[in-house]
Amino acid sequence: MMKHLFLVFCVGLVSLGMAAKKPNIVILLADDMGYGELGCYGQKVIKTPTIDGLAEKGVRFTDFYAGCSVCSPSRGVLMTGIHAGKATIRGNKAFVTVGGEWDRIALRKSEVTLAEMLKGAGYQTAFVGKWHLGIPEDVSTWATGRGFDFAVQEQWGTKAIGGKFDERYHLKNGCTEEIFYDYTKYSCLDEFRTELALDYLDNEYTDDKPLFLFMSYRSPHAHEFFVSEKENYKDETRDGYRWPEIERRHASRISMLDQQIKRLMDKLEVMGELENTFFLFTSDNGPTVENHHDRFFFESSGGLKGYKRDMYEGGVRVPGIAYWPGKSLTGKVTDHPATFYDVMPTLAELAGIQAPEQTDGISFLPEVVGEKQMKHDHLYWEIVESPTEKAFRQAARMGKWKAVRYGVQSKVELYNLDEDLYETKNVAADYPEVLERMKKILETESTKTDFYPMSGQPIK
Repeated sequence: MMKHLFLVFCVGLVSLGMAAKKPNIVILLADDMGYGELGCYGQKVIKTPTIDGLAEKGVRFTDFYAGCSVCSPSRGVLMTGIHAGKATIRGNKAFVTVGGEWDRIALRKSEVTLAEMLKGAGYQTAFVGKWHLGIPEDVSTWATGRGFDFAVQEQWGTKAIGGKFDERYHLKNGCTEEIFYDYTKYSCLDEFRTELALDYLDNEYTDDKPLFLFMSYRSPHAHEFFVSEKENYKDETRDGYRWPEIERRHASRISMLDQQIKRLMDKLEVMGELENTFFLFTSDNGPTVENHHDRFFFESSGGLKGYKRDMYEGGVRVPGIAYWPGKSLTGKVTDHPATFYDVMPTLAELAGIQAPEQTDGISFLPEVVGEKQMKHDHLYWEIVESPTEKAFRQAARMGKWKAVRYGVQSKVELYNLDEDLYETKNVAADYPEVLERMKKILETESTKTDFYPMSGQPIK
């Protein structure tokens, strides 16, 4: 299964006479992993040698941003390349009917997904894990209906097909097969999910087409079906006291995720596919404080202000590591600001195709391979956490300037990230011209939608 490469890399891939297989693409998406929870981002306690190794061999982004600060809208931005001010999904729930029911919604069928784009370019597409971009009672909105040839995902909800789903069951290709997660047999949920991926590579993957594999992990998100993690940090103490159990498990999940990524990479190496695979590791948002996890115990935000659901840096700035054996720069650390809606054009460039017109992104592949990199004029985020105007939050970054607004009626805060990375001093009153420009960005980028009537309103 070893591939012979007849490629020379410039900006794209140039054939030397015989068509070689396009590069495989693997996305490794953590769930609620904070900016400071990996060794390569300054973590001192939790061990992540595999992911740190990706950074050592590839390119580590210091200014990499999720699509939003909570899972559904962030994953929607990643999957479609459309920023949160224009995307269908801008919160975990929305007004399903105008002014009526507040519940989950799905990506629009008109929004092309990464899988649909790459499948059209000849890729075989596979998804394992957390989808969170559909509605339970409509399989056409699940991963299997949005371009993935192979999809095993969890599902939940009281209105789901056949009644309420048990999260321990993962559903293959819609409802064609239920795969039970027997949590007594695995160290963590992501070990189970890695087994699903390895089984796919053994039994359903064919080497005549390039692979797009999206591994949507659950770690370090708190989850009731994670078991004891006995072999990680069981005797750790601080100030003479044993770690709280919730913190031991949190650290264990991160290290176990690292171990599962190693298993996946080892498998690709045995198959002869590793050298022709582009890897992107990142997280869907900043660190969680759910289930009584103390985000300060491991400095999960890396000192940044905020966490999951916040528009401050701690909520949206996440790890971002790109590795392409033999093609990416080695050990490069870049402050190029890149974000989830840049992934679609990046993967399109890898596949040698044009990205869909819907994307707001700019490919960061040149930054990875040492070519001239285009930059955004600004980046934008928004989130709607509940059906109230106070729950509307938005932010934008323009160079060193960061604007944040919490609530439709609230004032815009302004921070200078070059001088105040931790957003401790609101300098809006000191830079009125910059403030007005940032206000214009916030107004322009947030579009009106019946799902979120808080969006698209003028700033007073």
